[in-house]
Amino acid sequence: MNENILKSLDANEKETLQKGLESLIEQTYVIENEYKILNENYNSLRAMVDEIIEFLPSALWILDKEKNIILQNQEALKNPKLLNSISLEKTRDELEFDSKFYAVKIIAHNEKTIISATDISDEKRNERLASMGSVAAHLAHEIRNPIGSISLLASTLFSRSELKNKHIVLEMKKAIDRVERIVNSTLLFTKGVHINTLNFNILELKEECESAINSYNFSSQIDFDLDFLDMQICADKALLGLVLQNLIYNAIDAIEENECEKPKIKITTSIKQNKLYIRVFDNGCEIKDENLVFEAFKTTKLKGNGLGLSLSKEIIHAHKGELGFEKDPKNFYFTLPLSNQTT
Repeated sequence: MNENILKSLDANEKETLQKGLESLIEQTYVIENEYKILNENYNSLRAMVDEIIEFLPSALWILDKEKNIILQNQEALKNPKLLNSISLEKTRDELEFDSKFYAVKIIAHNEKTIISATDISDEKRNERLASMGSVAAHLAHEIRNPIGSISLLASTLFSRSELKNKHIVLEMKKAIDRVERIVNSTLLFTKGVHINTLNFNILELKEECESAINSYNFSSQIDFDLDFLDMQICADKALLGLVLQNLIYNAIDAIEENECEKPKIKITTSIKQNKLYIRVFDNGCEIKDENLVFEAFKTTKLKGNGLGLSLSKEIIHAHKGELGFEKDPKNFYFTLPLSNQTT
């Protein structure tokens, strides 16, 4: 302010001017504090938005008007090539990328493009399984009756055949038994697993294994070593027998595919940390695709329909156990909890 003007003011005018300056300073402080609070709120809100974006299960990109990425979350960073496969011409789309399925949604806002890609592989898998299961169940029902009749006729033919022809009929019966097993497994898979527990000795499972081996058609001279504990357990014997049957047949097929010199299958039972472990070792071909091992209707084997291990996993889960595999030495195993068992 000009010094001459200030000198020309009387006492009242100077007091008024002083109060006005004090008020202006106070308002400046208020505005400064409000700006500080507003800035803190903005930073807090931005941090919250960033957390929400990172929390999203979907991959998210935000593009500027030149279609350059200005923001992306961690899910998007995990799939850097996914964005290149997305068509920006559609607002909604589904695409398959790297063996997975994604639901894509695109929004244009203020010269920016927001893109989200959600992994829907599990939903697609469940839809596919439901569809395939429905078809499989229908076919299984259609096949079941004629196969039953053929099995009965084969048994009659076996009893009436001459000794020199009995081995031919026996091979026919084994082939029919295999079809029956596939039909029964398919129906069990589509209906769902329900266990009926009873007390029995594990040695009875050894008998189930021996019966399964004798009824399976294979050409290799395989050395079988079945080591079972002598103890009582409470479980569904029929379903556990089916699991062991599937694991044994899986091992036999692996051996025949590998054509090893000294083929061997060994089954062991042991107790560890209050769990019963049953392992099926074999020296056949290695597991080709670990991601497909327990996938229903998918198999890398020359034989089989891809249901055996998937169904076995459901059976063991129904017993509150675990079905898995190890690569060195190669074996499939399953566990049964012994907390309510008696030895």
